[in-house]
Amino acid sequence: MDYKIDTSIIIVNYNTSRYAIDAIDSIFEKTTGLSYEVIVVDNNSSESDLNAIKERYKNRINLIPLTENIGFGRANNEALKVAEGRNILFLNPDTKLINDAIKILSDFLDKHDKVGACGGNLFGEEGKPNMSYERYFPSIFAEINIFLSNIPRKILFGRNALFNHSKKVKPVAFISGADLMTKRSVIEEIGGFNPLFFMYYEETELCFRINKAKYKIMSVPEAEIQHLDSCSFENRMSRKKYELFYRSKHVFFDLCYSKQYKMICFFLQNIFLDIRIFLAFVLKSKGYSYWKFQKEITKSYNN
Repeated sequence: MDYKIDTSIIIVNYNTSRYAIDAIDSIFEKTTGLSYEVIVVDNNSSESDLNAIKERYKNRINLIPLTENIGFGRANNEALKVAEGRNILFLNPDTKLINDAIKILSDFLDKHDKVGACGGNLFGEEGKPNMSYERYFPSIFAEINIFLSNIPRKILFGRNALFNHSKKVKPVAFISGADLMTKRSVIEEIGGFNPLFFMYYEETELCFRINKAKYKIMSVPEAEIQHLDSCSFENRMSRKKYELFYRSKHVFFDLCYSKQYKMICFFLQNIFLDIRIFLAFVLKSKGYSYWKFQKEITKSYNN
């Protein structure tokens, strides 16, 4: 199939115009040597937030305003309906291109038939390495790794566990949703984001299907992007977001694994939470309230 342009860049905005404008400006500033379009889907932001984007770019972008907040994945799917690119970049609004990352990623996909998706290296606000990908999918191993403070992951993958320090392309399990680029032909083959997710795990499940379809998912460290969402997981998660996180985790396991495998994973999760709560209580650790908080949410959701 012939596509009209090389790459469609999709950004989902929800009251984040102050960041999205910087992201779009960086696209226009850094991207050269290929044809592209910028599609912004607005998840029913405030009128002032939507107008900030509309007035700044006028006809330079395709702005799709929605009448309700339908979540990250479904909003991206709305953009896919009108996207004309051979490759599709799902880009977070709180990002800035450091170099010509879009051309680097697009060229990489074009040169490798068996690669279905890729992403670059992400850097935090101060230029420090940020989580760019994961080397394995949510699983029994993942639950054990979390309980053992990421020691198994460090043993297996070293300093390249979440960020590509090697300067060489590497196969990974899934790319951070902040800068996930896929081939349009792959999306047409496997489908877009699953609408069952509102927030969290949607890019993980999409990459799971890409992997299941026998395509590779690669880290391309030459492409560099700043991702401002570099706060610690604990500090930035409200109760509502935790509830969404655990709901999406259940949806992911329902879609990707057997009922028995899911039961084992969540049994381990709950056992490990109980152990952490007990140890924190005995040691009078500050983490006690944090683990109790998580246990409360998981218990209420499971019921």
